Amino acid sequence: MRVGEFEIQEPLPELRSPHIIASLTPWIDAGSVGSLSIERLERYMRARDLGSLAKPGHFFDFTRYRPVVYFEDGKRKMRVPNADLRWATGLGSHDFIFLHMLEPHSNAEEYIEALVEVISYLNVDRFCRIGAMYDAVPHTRPLLVMGTLNGEPLQNVEGVEGNRRRPYQGPTSIMNMVGDRISASGVDNMMLMCRLPHYVELEADFAGRSKMLQVLSTLYGFPAEYAASQRDTQQYARVTSEMQRNAQVKSLVERLESDYDARRGRRQQERQSEEKKELPPLPPSVEEFLGKLTGPGEEESS
Repeated sequence: MRVGEFEIQEPLPELRSPHIIASLTPWIDAGSVGSLSIERLERYMRARDLGSLAKPGHFFDFTRYRPVVYFEDGKRKMRVPNADLRWATGLGSHDFIFLHMLEPHSNAEEYIEALVEVISYLNVDRFCRIGAMYDAVPHTRPLLVMGTLNGEPLQNVEGVEGNRRRPYQGPTSIMNMVGDRISASGVDNMMLMCRLPHYVELEADFAGRSKMLQVLSTLYGFPAEYAASQRDTQQYARVTSEMQRNAQVKSLVERLESDYDARRGRRQQERQSEEKKELPPLPPSVEEFLGKLTGPGEEESS
């Protein structure tokens, strides 16, 4: 079945209020955190193919995104780079569509239109783009995930903080227009970005993947094993070992740790201050009772 530029497999599954979890390669997917997270979810949730672009060469340059040759049952096959859609049944009230987006090399406006059209056709409730970027953070502290929902800081999600940076100005991806377009049509537009240490550039950052999956598990109630991985601690442990032999890197990490701890301390104080502001005043009778508990007689008796 053709939906705009996409070829959708039939029969179309009956998706319940589907949420898309999408990654964008190569832009803003440092350490392959977004794509690795989606691949793990697809594997654990036994995702099935849903569709892909009918003519990916209309948008992608195959001298830059190379096709891959592989063998299956003794037969030589070729995998052509594409914007693939897969789906899986959710554990709660939502089913999931996993979208692997590639940055277009040509006809970007048509590509965006095609994505918006298929998202609308599938009656998606939320579009959640995940990824990672490098930042001045230490690998020796818990990784940070910045989150927004419809352009506002994402609140009350464990492991997520509102964007602490000033509003960004500069080069960006044309693919941000997908979020803008679907927001205008009433679809929730969420973004989750993991901040990775800028001095550790790993092709596959498993600590970043684990952190992203922990946040997604909090959002959607995925089992804990979805995020469990030994490789995340092993990777950064090797970095720590190497760091001990390089005085300059060790000094850099110590400065980043101090800055990280100071920022976290300020945020904790701000949160506590806000919580105190939100507390309603105690009734006079309770105030009087508490006053008696902490009065002079109480102190003397102790």
